[in-house]
Amino acid sequence: MKRRFVLTSLLLVLVLTVCLSGLAASKAEIVNGRFVKTRSITVEIFDRGNPGGSKPEDNFYTDFIKKGMLRDHNVKVTFKPVPRWTEVEVLNNLLAAGDAPDVCVTYSYPTIQTYANMGGVLDMAPYLDGNKELLAGLWDLLGDSNIYWNRDPEKGTIWAIEALLFQNKRINTFVREDWLKKLGLKEPKTLAEFENMLRAFRDNAQLLLGKDADKMVPYSTSYDVGWRNDHLLISFVPESITEKERYVYGFDDRRLLFPGYKNGVKKLNEWYNEGLIWKNFALYAAGDKTEDNMIKAGYVGAFMHNWDYPYRDGQEGIHANLQKLVGPDAAYIAVECFQNNAGIYRKYLSAPIDRKVFFPSTNKEPLASVLYLNWISKLENRKFLQIGEKGVTHEVLADGTIQTKAVTGAKIMNSPNNIDYTITINGLDLGDTDLNVKSVALGYGGVDKRFIEKAYKITSNEARYGKNYNVGQIYAEEGMGAVLPEKRNNFLIQSVVAKPADFNSVFDRGLQDYLNTGGQAIIDERRVKYEQFYE
Repeated sequence: MKRRFVLTSLLLVLVLTVCLSGLAASKAEIVNGRFVKTRSITVEIFDRGNPGGSKPEDNFYTDFIKKGMLRDHNVKVTFKPVPRWTEVEVLNNLLAAGDAPDVCVTYSYPTIQTYANMGGVLDMAPYLDGNKELLAGLWDLLGDSNIYWNRDPEKGTIWAIEALLFQNKRINTFVREDWLKKLGLKEPKTLAEFENMLRAFRDNAQLLLGKDADKMVPYSTSYDVGWRNDHLLISFVPESITEKERYVYGFDDRRLLFPGYKNGVKKLNEWYNEGLIWKNFALYAAGDKTEDNMIKAGYVGAFMHNWDYPYRDGQEGIHANLQKLVGPDAAYIAVECFQNNAGIYRKYLSAPIDRKVFFPSTNKEPLASVLYLNWISKLENRKFLQIGEKGVTHEVLADGTIQTKAVTGAKIMNSPNNIDYTITINGLDLGDTDLNVKSVALGYGGVDKRFIEKAYKITSNEARYGKNYNVGQIYAEEGMGAVLPEKRNNFLIQSVVAKPADFNSVFDRGLQDYLNTGGQAIIDERRVKYEQFYE
């Protein structure tokens, strides 16, 4: 199999050589990085409909890009707005009509693949591989990993490059620091200590909540059991899991199919039947604020969520509201207490990929388009787009830390750190790791930076993300949409709330239905592809 892969790669080199020869004429039209004749491109930009915001296609930051591209490359840039929350539908319509921007961005790779199969997407490989000397900024930021993430192993095509998810943190476990102090408990470091802490919260509800003792929720979760209990569930996965297993079963981003996962769900079932978990968690769907309101009111002892969840949203967030209602000492802290069988606090980060950037086949200026991606990827350019002007949208503190400022008017950012303009990266990057951490920690208005820095450190400790494997299309995954995630979420809920005697039958029946619906077909095809290219 490896010999076949090598031969295939050699053929790809020959094909690319022929393709790249056709680029010579266009490259000859560039002198010192600038086109001799002005070129024009259109670029998709998300419209988030922010009240008080500027026009996403025409503002201070688009002017910065337009002037820079015209100055450095003699390329005229026009932005084309697309509603963020219906972007897939709108982009589908634009592609179908042949009216899509030259540079498109989406979170949905299946959308790209569908149109690529119909000849509606341009192969980016020749323009990337043939112009590396002009694309140093893009390569420095993304590297081979993100640029070649979607490269077909047999054909060599690249239908899209992957933006860098710079802050790829995922989950943290949070507990009430003031409750620990009130009960004389140490910060939990093990599963047993965490369990005993939950029991202490439950058994001391009167002391902790007074007249609201009946509202005590030692541990809260949601309908998305896999996401909201990630650290616990993953701790039951043996450290010996192979890379092959990670790939074959890794299409489910909750890692449902990893060995040992069922034992983690069984632990949640035990907690639920012991009265440690919010009894009504299954009644509320995505978007409902009941749980958030309980946490803000101070009724919840512990929960897992996005790595910085309690500290978000300033005065409207959990931390601020908790301190208003309970007192200035009330706070959630991130803890680390779920070790696997090797004694490792194993965590999974999100893959370092974000939005997918692609060119529709109607793009007549692919070289100008990759130069655009290179320009916004250069550190000095993306840094300005992310933090804006000193004294206006940010301040530089004595230690060099960047303190961002909320502004109104012409220089307002329509998304955090202008992620809709820095489409090759998502996450604040100032070019220095320590500076990044300290600056991120200052971006939570009214929250002591120690909480953020601790949460940042814990969520990254002993963490990993799955290796990318270029195996081509997995046809069994096409068209599944939300079917499998919905089935997974439903049967995991049923498993958690089941009577202990019924747990095994409920879980096994739900898993089998998941597999029969399409999960097994995906597993089988992934296994074949992995063995074809990597064994």
